[in-house]
Amino acid sequence: MRMTHNLNSPHRLLNAAFFVTLIAAFSFCCSGCATLPYSYGTAQLHKECAELAAVTQTPIERGRPNKFLDTAGWIWGIPNKILLFDHRVENHNIGSDTESAIAQYLGDNSLGTVKVRINQYHPGDDWRRLVANKSVGPGWRYTLGTLSVLGETLIPGRVFGGDHFNPFTNTVHLYSDIPAIAIHEAGHAKDFAGRKWKGTYAAAYLIPGVPLYHEARATGDALGYIHTTQDVQAQQEAYQILYPAYGSYVGNVISGSLPFGYVAGVIGGHAIGRWRAYEIGSDAQSSQQIQQAAYSE
Repeated sequence: MRMTHNLNSPHRLLNAAFFVTLIAAFSFCCSGCATLPYSYGTAQLHKECAELAAVTQTPIERGRPNKFLDTAGWIWGIPNKILLFDHRVENHNIGSDTESAIAQYLGDNSLGTVKVRINQYHPGDDWRRLVANKSVGPGWRYTLGTLSVLGETLIPGRVFGGDHFNPFTNTVHLYSDIPAIAIHEAGHAKDFAGRKWKGTYAAAYLIPGVPLYHEARATGDALGYIHTTQDVQAQQEAYQILYPAYGSYVGNVISGSLPFGYVAGVIGGHAIGRWRAYEIGSDAQSSQQIQQAAYSE
């Protein structure tokens, strides 16, 4: 009986991995799709504070190039490059297209108090922004907020990467040269801008499974915005990068209970992201053919 059990174990693990992939796929279809028709944010809907606006004189800032630090950061980001199949992930060399994409998104959605740090380490200003961000209650700002900024200070993203949005300082930190990722992180800022209880909403992220909701909101908003404002190629790229990224969160949730859960979540994201990208390309090609046929008649 033991021998039979051992021989069948790989098959059981493969079946479990396949089952997890289906769960991940279902999660993507339900919560990761583009939010359409797209709804732009407005200043009237955002719950922001004048104190934070006063310290946001320059919305987007860049860190000075440093070959040693940027090379170290590029090397540190290799696992995520492999995970998402894209060499631009955490490459610490953000081009003008990515900067323009997030700048346009912030302007279109009236996010005037958001700070964007492009490969920049500036903890002094982050601490000032923490104090000034009175749209978050002091109880949360000076507990979880302090810990978040302390973490950014002691473990600088300039080396250790990790594109993210900090709701306690209302700051986007970018290290990847991918417009869709930049818009996704700004999507978190838009999500928080409309929240009354920002600190509580941020704290909920620590509850297992809850990040799936936060990430789905940002992913859906980013995909909806890109679908509305950009061309087919940009839309395809967004699905190919944001779905597997979301899959990593799905994988984290289910990895504790099912074998290969994390890997299956990411693979599921890649599979469905590429399927959606293919669909978008096919639809665009069909529309083009119909237009050409109508024109020729």
